Amino acid sequence: MPDQTKYSARLEEDYAEFERLREQVRSLVPPGVPLWPGTEFGPLEGSARGEFGPLYMYFSYAMLLRGETLRHLQAEAVQGLKGCRTKVAFRKKDPPELLELELLPRGHLHPDCLPADREPPCPKCGRRGWKRPDDLILSAASLPQDLDVFRLEDFLTTIIASERFVETARRLGYEQDIVFRELPTR
Repeated sequence: MPDQTKYSARLEEDYAEFERLREQVRSLVPPGVPLWPGTEFGPLEGSARGEFGPLYMYFSYAMLLRGETLRHLQAEAVQGLKGCRTKVAFRKKDPPELLELELLPRGHLHPDCLPADREPPCPKCGRRGWKRPDDLILSAASLPQDLDVFRLEDFLTTIIASERFVETARRLGYEQDIVFRELPTR
């Protein structure tokens, strides 16, 4: 087993190399997308079984959708949707076309729902040292007008959908594997 202090020191020395490499790929990702240590590139890969509804939360922070779902939502004028092909293998014949929805970081929480004594983000990586509040209030001025589903910049694992997205998904019957909750704005 390697000496833990030596390993930690090596990580500190390697951070400059990580930053150098990170800047080499920065132009390949959309603006505002953080490139943290451990960031993965490329399509979602793996095996799948069972049935997937039109919209499916792979994790609480990753949304999958069927190809026809994406086309229907786009036809209904839902804005800013981009599906990325996955490499998910099914054993059954005629597997569904599963896409991972690109969820860009946009929008912020309103300061009224955040702790008053919160620490500023880490100057190196940008991560925040405080947890997401249970009762979210969105900052109305920070919400994008050109995206109907996105991540919060403050908490990248929090997915926000516009009223247009929710109403369209409900009308098309896409709520079987997903739950929507209305959030206040200020």
